[in-house]
This record gives sequence, C-alpha cells and structure tokens, in this order.
Amino acid sequence: MASYLFTGGRFLDPRHDELRDGVEVLVEDNLIKEVSDRAITSATAQRINLGNRTLMPGLIDAHIHVVLTEVNLQLLADVPLTLLAAKGSVAMRAMLERGFTTLRDTGGADWGIKAAVEQGLFVGPRLFIAGQPLSQTGGHGDFRKRTQTQMFCACCSGLTWAARIADGVPDVIKAARDELRKGADHIKIMVSGGVSSQLDPLESLQYRVDEIEAAVDEATRWGSYVCAHAYSAKAIERAVRAGVRTIEHGNLVDTPTARLMAERGAYLVPTLVAYDALKRRGPDYGLSAYSLAKNEVVLEAGLRSLEICRAAGVKIGFGSDLLGQLQNDHCTEFTLRAGAMSPQEIIRSATLVNAEIVRQVGKLGELVPGAFADLLVVDGDPYRDLGVFRSDGGRLDAIMANGAFVRNRL
Repeated sequence: MASYLFTGGRFLDPRHDELRDGVEVLVEDNLIKEVSDRAITSATAQRINLGNRTLMPGLIDAHIHVVLTEVNLQLLADVPLTLLAAKGSVAMRAMLERGFTTLRDTGGADWGIKAAVEQGLFVGPRLFIAGQPLSQTGGHGDFRKRTQTQMFCACCSGLTWAARIADGVPDVIKAARDELRKGADHIKIMVSGGVSSQLDPLESLQYRVDEIEAAVDEATRWGSYVCAHAYSAKAIERAVRAGVRTIEHGNLVDTPTARLMAERGAYLVPTLVAYDALKRRGPDYGLSAYSLAKNEVVLEAGLRSLEICRAAGVKIGFGSDLLGQLQNDHCTEFTLRAGAMSPQEIIRSATLVNAEIVRQVGKLGELVPGAFADLLVVDGDPYRDLGVFRSDGGRLDAIMANGAFVRNRL
C-alpha cells in the first residue's frame, strides 16, 4: 500500500481565499488519510518536502469531448471507432498532464473508454460520461448533409459517437434508457442550435418541452440527471423549467433566466476557450464560414454571461469544449475568465463546483480526509498567477491521480 506525507510548502484549500502554510497531508493508498496544521506521524509514509511550492486538489473539467478528435466533425465519418479510441487515449493523457485529474465527458466517450482508464489500459483522468448525446432531427447533433437520409453507420463511423437522433417522447425515453443502460453517468440533450452544426440556426429552440421532461424523468428515476447544450435565454429557460440540472455554454443568458437558474439550483458550465480558439484557429482545420459567423455571436457574449450568472447567484462550473486539434488551448480558459471572475472563483469552479456537478462532494475537488488522492504540486501561487496552469502543465512539478504519481519532479 503506497503512502506519502507531504510537508512544507503552501496549501490551497479552494474553500478559502488565501493559501495556508504549515499544513501536512498524508496519503494512504488512493485516499487522503489526514490533513493537519500540526506534524503528522507515519512510520511507513514516504516523506515529500514541497519547498516553496503549492499543494492543491486536482482539476476537474466538466465539459470535454475526449473522442471528438477533429475540429471539423464531418471528418469523423471516415474514422473507425478503434482509431478514435486510440486518439482519445492520447488526448486523455495530455489532459491529465495539464492537471485535470477528472473529466466529465459531455458526448462521445462510452463505457469502454471509461473502463479502459479504470483498468489501467489507458492512462487518463477519471471519467464521468454521457455516452451519445440526444438530438432531434435537424438539431445540433444531426451531422448529416442535406442530401443524406440515412444515419452514419453505428458500428464503424466515428461520427456516430457525436450524437444520436431521438424524436418524440417515446423515442426520447427509449434513447435515454439505452444510454443509461450502456453506462452513462448523465444524459446530454441538445435544446438549441450550435456552432459546429451546419444546418440549424443558433437561436433555434430544439426539443419540445414534453421531450425534455421525458429525458429528465428517465434520468431522475435512474438516479442521474440531464445536462443541456443551450445558448439563448429562451432555450435555457425551457430546459431549466423542465428540470435540466446543468446548462452547457449559456452564452446568451439574460438576467431573468439567470435568476430562474439560481432559484432552481441549476448550474452553468461556460466554455469560453472554445470560441476563442475557434476564431483564431478554426479556419485552419476546416471550420465553415457558417460556423465562424455563429461563433462570433457567442464569443462576444461569453464574459457577459458569466457576469450575469455570477450576479444572480448561479453556481458556475468549469468547462472547455475544445475539439481535436484545439485541445492544447485547454488552460486558456483560466485566463479568459479573469475578465469576470477572481482567481479564487475560477479555481473554485474547477474544483468544488465541478465536484458538486459530478456528485462527488467530499471525494473530489478538495483535499480532505476520505477524498480521492487527486492532487497537484504547483511551482507558484495559483491565486496570484493563473498562468501556472498554462504551457500544458509545465509548472506542475507533481501530478497524482487516485494515489499514484503521473508526474513527480520533486
């Protein structure tokens, strides 16, 4: 049984706005055993002196797509599932090296990918998965061309992992039940238009209210929940009133809708870096003019959505939503948010709030007794310099996931 005692350095507790000195942390096996501002005694633990570094919880990304490995999603139609899984394993390893020890995949990753990580076949963060998101015909998850009638082959096309079509209450019920059967931790639905889809207006309202309610009812009775892709205030309002728990993106939210979210306990998971990266680099990877025009709309509204929700008391999570080649922009999300949130709030969103979203309070997002031993040793003070998370984790001197070192320069 591996045991480590971290001493010296500074301790980042995301529940507090200042770092603490003199805190020691004992890890036994894969759990945090003890946290104390007094000396901890252990006869078996390997003692690790942090020097002038900061010990903090591992990061959580609550909106990621580990197997959507192309900016132009249409290209996945020619990618076999085996190659997609292999590319996804490389992407997950890179995310872990950036300090993200937990990911909530909001469309694409299946139970097999999750099991591969749990069994040590793929090196990557712990995963919470949605399986295939649900979309109406012609909605944000319908990637057929106008000339196509048939769906993509489910057994051999990578694009089939991007979404599944379900129309009408009976079909939505069946699809939600099927994704839960296959191992989904949450159900993802599309309730508005999106940037990457080529046929739907950004402001379109997708799924009837009874269809949204059907997905929510199935997930709730299973002990799960629904997250919804939504941009416009009206799309968000319809989803929240129907019982959706987390709103993904939410760039075009308004004050009354944000207040409704706070009243109903709905979370917002913004993904500002996705639009910044698409504007700068999307054309290099085949992003269409139609998508770029829609991207401009949500990009301009991004920071304002954070300000509105923050003022209304909505809990704000941390997501990135970067596709394929753009995923090396991952940690830019921290610095982009600095225009509307303090460093403490931003780190809290990527730890404590996201732990709530994945329903792992006390197990993830903080270093407390009984929590999983997911931790980072940072060269610097994240509360004073969010740039410590840039450079693909170059300033992370140690990364531990589930009690095992992924990186250890100490």
